[in-house]
Amino acid sequence: MFSTRLLVAGAVLTGLIAWGAVAFMSRETADASVTPVAATPLASGDDADRPQPDRSGLRRVGVASFYADWFAGREMADGTPMNPNGDNAASRTLPIGTTAKVTNISTGQSAVVTIQDRGPYAKGRLVDLSPATAHRIGITRRMGVARVSVSPIRVVLPDGSTKPGVAASDSEVARLR
Repeated sequence: MFSTRLLVAGAVLTGLIAWGAVAFMSRETADASVTPVAATPLASGDDADRPQPDRSGLRRVGVASFYADWFAGREMADGTPMNPNGDNAASRTLPIGTTAKVTNISTGQSAVVTIQDRGPYAKGRLVDLSPATAHRIGITRRMGVARVSVSPIRVVLPDGSTKPGVAASDSEVARLR
C-alpha cells in the first residue's frame, strides 16, 4: 500500500513537472513568434518608459482606477491642485487639456473628464480618475478598478490647437457636462 501511494505521488509529480516545462516552452515559443509592428530603438533615461502621445482621437478600452486620498491638493502636471471632487483625470498618453468621455463598461455609466495629469503608473492601467468621477461611473473603493472605454471629445495638438475626437459628435456628452 505504501509503495502504491509512492508510485502515484511520483507519477503526479512527474506529470506536473512535464506540464510546467511544456507550458514554459509554449510561452517562450509564443513570445518569440510575435513580430513587432514597428521596431524603434530603445530610449535611454527617463524617456525609456514614456509612451508616445496619443493624438489619434480614437476610443481606447482598458482599466481605470482613481486617485488615492493623499493626492488631494497636490499639484498635477498642468500646475493645478488635484481636486477630488473635480472632473480631472490622468493619462500617460492623452495630451494635457484633452477632454474625454469615460464609460464604465460594466455599468454603462459615463462622465466627461479633462486630462490634467500624467499617470497612472500601475501596469495595465489606462486612466486615473478623481474619486468623484470614479464614483459617478460606478467604481467603488471596494472595487478599486473597472474596465472602461475612453473616448476623446477634444484632443489638444502640439501647436495648442484642438481637433475633434471620436466622441465629439456624441449627443450624450452635452448631457454629461
